[in-house]
Amino acid sequence: MSEPDTVRGDGDWRQLDRRTVVVAALVMGGIAVSGGVPAFVALAVPFGAWAALGWVLAGAVVVIGGSAGAEYVRWRRTRYRIGPERAELHTGLLLVKRRSLARERIRSVDLTAHPLLRVFGLVKVRIGTGEHNGGGSDSTLELQPVTRQEADRLRRELLGRAATTAGRTHTDGRLATLDPRWIRYAPVSFTAPLLGFAAGGAVMQGSEWVGMQMGVINWVGDLFSGVAVAWMVVTLAAALLVAGVVGALGLFVEMWWGYRLDREPGGTLRVQRGLFTSRSISIEERRLRGVEVVEPLGVRLVGAARVDAVATGLAEGESDKHTDHKTLIPAVPRALADSVAALVLREPVSPTSAARLVPHPIAARGRRLRWSVGTVLGVVLLLVVLGLLLTDVLLYVAVAFAVVMLPVAVLLAVDAYRALGHGLTGEYLVMRSGTVKRATVALRRDGVIGFTVKQSVFQRRAGLITVVATTAAGSGAYSVYDAGTAEGLLFAEDAVEGLLGEFLERA
Repeated sequence: MSEPDTVRGDGDWRQLDRRTVVVAALVMGGIAVSGGVPAFVALAVPFGAWAALGWVLAGAVVVIGGSAGAEYVRWRRTRYRIGPERAELHTGLLLVKRRSLARERIRSVDLTAHPLLRVFGLVKVRIGTGEHNGGGSDSTLELQPVTRQEADRLRRELLGRAATTAGRTHTDGRLATLDPRWIRYAPVSFTAPLLGFAAGGAVMQGSEWVGMQMGVINWVGDLFSGVAVAWMVVTLAAALLVAGVVGALGLFVEMWWGYRLDREPGGTLRVQRGLFTSRSISIEERRLRGVEVVEPLGVRLVGAARVDAVATGLAEGESDKHTDHKTLIPAVPRALADSVAALVLREPVSPTSAARLVPHPIAARGRRLRWSVGTVLGVVLLLVVLGLLLTDVLLYVAVAFAVVMLPVAVLLAVDAYRALGHGLTGEYLVMRSGTVKRATVALRRDGVIGFTVKQSVFQRRAGLITVVATTAAGSGAYSVYDAGTAEGLLFAEDAVEGLLGEFLERA
């Protein structure tokens, strides 16, 4: 396997791997085949098979050759180097771009390789500072592609800083690895129904493109002839759900196959995963401000949770198309999730399970009941108005919706109230909220840069406040919703001593 080319006569400047030209040609060849087959079918009728074949082949040669040529020019005009103080990248022909990042600002070196790159032993390297501006390009350098050996060298060199771990437990090494039994949590996630309905929509859209949508609709109608409409709807929904479950299982395997979570010497957490597209995500421990244990409703009902990192430079915009870069472990049994969280934080017990959370006043439950029931009644009222104006069918829909959704709304409101809680344990603030997506975050005290206290008119009448802990990590703010006024203010004061005290007037 070839090493990156060194640009002669220019010190330690290096070029990308030259096989990028072959990869580009193969990718464009696949696109040409997928587009050329329908083009051949469409041209064969008016012009004949041989003429159509000639046009398609000529177009494919132009497209593949143009893509390979453009990639060759990019390869020739791109070079990079890692100096003692800066990482630099120069690229471009007509518009030359020279960009560099100070090495002390570099916070992440992530590796990604789709199947074709993996065949050639190549990867894409994304070097980031963790800062987020308008376009985000000024804070990242992308090297695509380099050999896997070169990518590993870059990652070790750029992230190989000493970490201070004095006074803490746990050593470097493997923290977690894939257990095939975790796949049982994939069907109970929100992904399954979404994939199912997406599959149904894809079938309808694809049939419309080829002019067969009415044929599909008529086929479904003939299949359910003599069956009540309600049973037909239930059967189709069940079929889509089954398709979604199969898709969720496949997506889990593709995303998390070969999963490993390691702590490397120097204080770097590394997540490796992926079946077809391999991914390697590195998080420096010095950027870590805590963890978040997330329990979506379906996953929580079966006693599972996932763990996300609360770290600087991992904002939502840094996620790829599959999952957030901040996820340290997928949905696993809750006890295991807390155990991994403890290992990541170098604590004997995870703060998310050790903290005794303070329950919130009963007035917070009333607010959630009013929100939930009011939302359902608003939809019912809209359906009733439309039913009176358009058709009586909507009146029956309104009644059915109210009968089904009002109890659900009450249950969700009560569950959301029970989830509320906040507390302090050791060096961490612990905050919990949510029902459809319950989240328990453990945030280091030294990671809090400020507090924001919010109180609406209705909260003031109920004696409640919302306290928001502001941080440079994770989502940037974590809230204690609808706490008692005194309890919320004392929590903020005790969490970071002296930060809020001068603004408080004690009784």
